[in-house]
Amino acid sequence: MARPRGRAVYWAVFTGVVLLFALAFLFPVYWMVTGAMKSPDEVVRTPPTLVPDTWSLDGYTDAWDLMELPLHLWNTVVQAAGAWLLQLVLCTAAAYALSKLRPAFGKVILGGILATLMVPAQALVVPKYLTVADLPLIHTSLLNDPLGIWLPAVANAFNLYLLKRFFDQIPRDVLEAAEIDGAGRLRTLWSIVLPMSRPVLGVVSIFALVAVWQDFLWPLMVFSDTDKQPISVAVVQLSQNIPLTVLIASMVIASIPMVALFLVFQRHIIAGISAGSSKG
Repeated sequence: MARPRGRAVYWAVFTGVVLLFALAFLFPVYWMVTGAMKSPDEVVRTPPTLVPDTWSLDGYTDAWDLMELPLHLWNTVVQAAGAWLLQLVLCTAAAYALSKLRPAFGKVILGGILATLMVPAQALVVPKYLTVADLPLIHTSLLNDPLGIWLPAVANAFNLYLLKRFFDQIPRDVLEAAEIDGAGRLRTLWSIVLPMSRPVLGVVSIFALVAVWQDFLWPLMVFSDTDKQPISVAVVQLSQNIPLTVLIASMVIASIPMVALFLVFQRHIIAGISAGSSKG
């Protein structure tokens, strides 16, 4: 690196690797976006064309109208927003209690919560469905209801543990100073802990929203009514006798909100991950 030739080789290799990885990640996106702009015959042509012969947005407009994407996108937003809000409130409260309030048998409770991470998600599908189909005690069904998505999403052991680990790193002196000033438990959580926890709250929010947005199996079981299905289920259910270009366009439109969400909050994600990796 001390010689000009060494620096030139280093930067050439570094630039080549970066471009290679960028191409590997961006090319599938380009292929999907441009695939919806091709004609149905061109999109299945062999060998495939890298650039469409004629650029057309008919695939996107047809997908928007034929597959009723506005309705299903709104259903997905409602389901994801409700799951995110309930998960953020309850997981934050539980993590704060386990980290700072030190309840009796707190370690046993935390161990039981973490033990659920060892159970495959597929093994919980049938018990969850039976519970949602006939809710205990009140004997009501949550099928075709957003609550059928919201309530199971609240019990997220990974996000709870992530929040607890972050709360463990908050100095005890800060909380004791708040207590001396007369702040109660809830006031300390709202005014002290939450403002300091913005990075990890951003990470948890991303995880919560993406988990609901991309889920397929559970919404498929909960929503038999087509008009209430999220975008992940509707694209599959309505794909019969639909041109391939329209199907590709619908997948592009369905992925735009999550891509935009990541681009907007990528700083919070990186800050949350780095904040959870070190103490202080």
